[in-house]
Amino acid sequence: MLAPAPERDQSTRPAPPSPPARRHRAASGLFDPKQLVMSFPEALRKLHPRVMVRNPVMFVVEVGSALTTLSAIVSPSVFSWLIGLWLWLTVVFANLAEAVAEGRGKAQAESLRKARAGTVARRLRTWRVGLRQFREESVPAEKLVLHDFVVVETGGTIPGDGDVVDGIAAVDESAITGESAPVIREAGGDRCAVTGGTKVLSDRIVVRITSKPGLTFIDRMIALVEGAERKKTPNEIALNLLLASLTVIFILSVVTLQPLAIHAHAEQSTAVLVALLVALIPTTIGALLSAIGIAGMDRLVQRNVLAMSGRAVEAAGDVDVLLLDKTGTVTFGNRRAVRLLPLDGVADGQLAEAAQLSSLADETPEGRSVVVLAEERYGLRARAEGELGQLEFVPFTAQTRMSGVDLTWPGSPAILVRKGAAAAVTAWVYDHGGLVPPQAFEVVDAIASGGGTPLLVAVHDRHGARALGVIHLKDVVKEGIAERFAELRRMGIRTVMVTGDNPLTARAIATEAGVDDFLAEATPEDKLALIRQEQAGGRLVAMTGDGTNDAPALAQADVGVAMNTGTSAAKEAGNMVDLDSNPTKLIEIVEIGKQLLITRGALTTFSIANDVAKYFAIIPAMFAGVYPGLRHLNIMGLHSPTSAITSAIVFNALIIVALIPLALRGVRYRPSSASELLGRNLRIYGLGGLVLPFLGIKVIDLLVQFVPGL
Repeated sequence: MLAPAPERDQSTRPAPPSPPARRHRAASGLFDPKQLVMSFPEALRKLHPRVMVRNPVMFVVEVGSALTTLSAIVSPSVFSWLIGLWLWLTVVFANLAEAVAEGRGKAQAESLRKARAGTVARRLRTWRVGLRQFREESVPAEKLVLHDFVVVETGGTIPGDGDVVDGIAAVDESAITGESAPVIREAGGDRCAVTGGTKVLSDRIVVRITSKPGLTFIDRMIALVEGAERKKTPNEIALNLLLASLTVIFILSVVTLQPLAIHAHAEQSTAVLVALLVALIPTTIGALLSAIGIAGMDRLVQRNVLAMSGRAVEAAGDVDVLLLDKTGTVTFGNRRAVRLLPLDGVADGQLAEAAQLSSLADETPEGRSVVVLAEERYGLRARAEGELGQLEFVPFTAQTRMSGVDLTWPGSPAILVRKGAAAAVTAWVYDHGGLVPPQAFEVVDAIASGGGTPLLVAVHDRHGARALGVIHLKDVVKEGIAERFAELRRMGIRTVMVTGDNPLTARAIATEAGVDDFLAEATPEDKLALIRQEQAGGRLVAMTGDGTNDAPALAQADVGVAMNTGTSAAKEAGNMVDLDSNPTKLIEIVEIGKQLLITRGALTTFSIANDVAKYFAIIPAMFAGVYPGLRHLNIMGLHSPTSAITSAIVFNALIIVALIPLALRGVRYRPSSASELLGRNLRIYGLGGLVLPFLGIKVIDLLVQFVPGL
């Protein structure tokens, strides 16, 4: 059932001190000015009309540059050549923004190519489960097809994406994830998927190929980081249509302006008309739009997240509901011992010693946490060999539901220590002739009702069998996660914790973590039903998953982030893959998506606002000679009509270069509501777009007025 998380009762216990406030920022790496120089040749190659036509705004500027250059050849003048030069630079700078954005993925793409280059596969001609002797042949990795079987042994490179169908091995995935620690991949379960280009460090595995030639994970990653297969998102297409429509309107306006100017005896040159057109159309956002989208993908790649499309990144920015698995996202994933509760008449140290002894051979995270708690809180040191006599450890089993240790000394009675489920340990005490006081059951019930896990500790020595106390295990909520959820709430995003725990335990964890809702005793079908229910209400949903049973929900979600350690089915179903397999990263992905949308909106606002100053520079320069009253619009006090028009065009080109770092880095993101973000962008980029061009054009005019012949 989906239930709202209850309000946290602050009166039951003092609130822990708040951690220092930390700003979360989704940004890409630092911008290196050398990238401009390195990308300049690529920017020149993009001047080909077949490339430019994909960007209608800049294509119009390129055509205008060509017309102005032709006009300067026919009727040479310093003014015409200057305008033509800066118009061409405007186009080059626009291409430079895109080239720099694409170039940031070149290094990673090259390292990925090296990972797959020259790999030879040992393909099995016939293979079936249990077959140990088979014929194999060596073929290039590029020749593998769907459902081929290959064998990879220690030191070998996995030739293609697939699933392990036989064996278990340690695999080095650093070429893909950047993480040097090896991971275990084995047949069956949710840890069977392997990626081409990774290396087997130990043992031997048989892999069934699940990718077509040229469509492996590395192939897709190379194409995406280089931008070769980046398709425009719906928002980009819509904005491009708007910009193209405005461009057509302004072209018609400029074309019809010349007959009016001739009638008023103020005929304008080609250079002036083209300059006016370039000033009218939104060239700034037209130049940076593609770079903004590529940079958004790049920010994800830098966080080891592979987005299958730009649409997924945009959807992350519009997400309304986050479905978060409790384990690994909200909590650390393993229950930990947080306190020891001795029964009446039992000393703290006695319970701590018994709990530690019963957990010495317990290799589970819970067992190790008991040993750590006894050492850190009660100062119990490690015992020397032989100090405790002969130890015989009793391992935990599903049948006994408890573990412990038997201590024996020659000529002395044995001491038996047990810890485990309350019912199992109680039965053990009764079997050895002891009794468990009612207080023990009260403590056990109190811990269980609070969402924790109680472990009863008992001992059987010369005083008989008796219970000593209770160990309190609980899912430890990650530090700072409540603050992250509060930030999401301010952004208007609702968080839903999904867990297989019972409603009582789920409610307790949801209360501590500060999530909005929780789904207890969840099955894969429940997840899918919840996603469809939210989407039916017009909301966008994001979730994470790693198993085959998560595939339907990942495919249904608007943003489905599959873990790289998961199955091939999960990775194929999702539209993003987290190479680090960190479920918490879903929150960062949402922040990056929002930053992408905010950056695009901010620069669009700036682009439209900064055109106002150009009007005040160019319009008076064109017609002040015929209509003297227009001189009052020269509020910047520009030197002459030609210097005014030149200054506006120079500023129009330089502002593109100045904004490239911002387009790549992204606008600073602070969690806040949509209205607050809109107000902030209007104040900074709307007002800034109005004021900055007036200052910039004036400064440039003070310089260009000294150009001879202008």
